Amino acid sequence: MDASENRRSITVGIFVLLGVVVFVVGVLTLGGQNKSFVKSIHISSVFSDVSGLKKGNNVWFSGVKVGVIKSIRFTGNSQVDVDMSIEASSQPYIHRNAGVRISSDGLIGNKIVVIDGGSPQAPIVQDGDVLQSEKLLSTDDIMKTLQQNNQNLLAITTDFKTLGHQILAGKGTVGALLADSTMALQLRAAMRNLQTATQSASLMAVQLNHFSNKMNTKGGLADKLLTDTVAFNRIQESVTKLKEAANNATILTDNLNKASNKLNSTDNIMGVLLNDPKGAEKVQSTLNYLQQSSVKLNDDLEALQHNFLLKGFFKKKEKAKQDSLKGKM
Repeated sequence: MDASENRRSITVGIFVLLGVVVFVVGVLTLGGQNKSFVKSIHISSVFSDVSGLKKGNNVWFSGVKVGVIKSIRFTGNSQVDVDMSIEASSQPYIHRNAGVRISSDGLIGNKIVVIDGGSPQAPIVQDGDVLQSEKLLSTDDIMKTLQQNNQNLLAITTDFKTLGHQILAGKGTVGALLADSTMALQLRAAMRNLQTATQSASLMAVQLNHFSNKMNTKGGLADKLLTDTVAFNRIQESVTKLKEAANNATILTDNLNKASNKLNSTDNIMGVLLNDPKGAEKVQSTLNYLQQSSVKLNDDLEALQHNFLLKGFFKKKEKAKQDSLKGKM
């Protein structure tokens, strides 16, 4: 009897001890999940819509769980204050200008609060600070955006459908190219001509480059013109002389024009001879008279030489002429 009671007492004690151990482990586990036994600070943020966020949901920072939601309460018109418990070990990495937003733990998981670190220039967050919340894009907003995108996509596909029908019907430039073989051949010929023109332009560019290289060759004419001041001065002098020659030619041409104009007028002898037939006849008659008079004068002189009164004079003159010629010889 005593032995059986002792075994029963030992068994009950073992079960009680196991229950206490399980209870302590459960408390520690739950406390660890809720950060109840970890040194922490309290920060908060105000949202206009928490989208189903609940007390006890997790707080994440840079992909690491750093705290939990302690309380959610209304603070004003459509304003919800979310109080968070953050591990003190993560405090040095969170700054006061950090943003707070609501997200989801996976695609359809529980709601969580995500903290962005902020800029390092800002001070570190302290216990009781209120962080700025970021506006959450609600499901309705997402659905409206998707609906608008669907409408835009439907409009685009409708336009493409209409365009495809028009192309198949041969309308427009593309449709004409697809339906009209003649236009396609013309376009192909135009492309060949364009390719030929492009090749010609490329060849011209190569030739211009080659010509430029020749011009830049040391000792060439272009190089001398650009670098040799002596050659440049000589060319400049030649150009000046050519300019003077051109001016002289211009003056000569003007003089010839004036002379030609005078020849075309009747206020001078040459002009009368060239342009006035009657005056020319008079001049011709005068010349004829002069010629006849000179012939008669020669005859008269010949007659005087044979005259006995002047024959001695002419003989003396002839003899003096002969003596002069002998003296020169």
